[in-house]
Amino acid sequence: MAVQQTQALPPQYVEDLQRDLGTQLTALTAAPLATDKFAPQVAGQDQAQKDAYTMATTQGQGIGAFQPYITQAGAYSGPQGYSSFMSPYQQDVIDATLAEYDTQAAAGLTGIGQQAAMSGNLGGGREGVMRAQYQNKSDMNRALLQSGLLQQGFTQANQLANQAFGQQQSLASQVPGLYGQDIGTLGSAGAAQQAQEQAQLDATREANRLAAYEPYERLGFQQTGIASIASGAPGQYQSMVQPNPTPLQNALGIAGVAGGLMTGYGDYLTGKNPR
Repeated sequence: MAVQQTQALPPQYVEDLQRDLGTQLTALTAAPLATDKFAPQVAGQDQAQKDAYTMATTQGQGIGAFQPYITQAGAYSGPQGYSSFMSPYQQDVIDATLAEYDTQAAAGLTGIGQQAAMSGNLGGGREGVMRAQYQNKSDMNRALLQSGLLQQGFTQANQLANQAFGQQQSLASQVPGLYGQDIGTLGSAGAAQQAQEQAQLDATREANRLAAYEPYERLGFQQTGIASIASGAPGQYQSMVQPNPTPLQNALGIAGVAGGLMTGYGDYLTGKNPR
């Protein structure tokens, strides 16, 4: 005896909608999704960042910016450190001073002769002793004067060398700091510009991603509506688009949605869906 089976088929317009959904889904999934259009991109370094890097790694600017000043400071130290600060006119001053002293000393010897003549000892032993004593004292004073002038020049040059040594040490600390400020300013400005460029790349990537997802979103929403009509129960569609997914997540999500759509449509064709 033949067994009769009775099925409650959906209205024709529901079948038409489901068939149209399957046609669209087949066409949509026929070609792979162009994930390269919304692949992550990293903004390149801004020129200011490159300049900061170049400055930081350039000898004498970032690395070793202190070295020239330390080297110069070394030239102002040690036994000969004062020599660069000796006045080029010091010897002229010494010579002129000693020449004037010699003139005055010669005048003193003339006075001794005049005194000897007035006392009747001109040319005598007493005059000779007086001249010898005067000359000895004059020579000693001349030597003291010369040494004093030399010491004065040395002291002044040594003070200037010490001052220059301190200045070079100060520059050795200050100059790298100034370079560091410039490097920091360039780096910060470049980072801000790079962040702006990165934001633009991310915005473009997000727009491309949403555009790529739009057909799948539309078909997913359509499938929910058709299922709701067929079952008579209200359907609820949940978007598959999440903020800033990676390309791999996009591909897996789309594959899952497409698989679900194909499974639902296949169940309908094979009679597994409620009738």
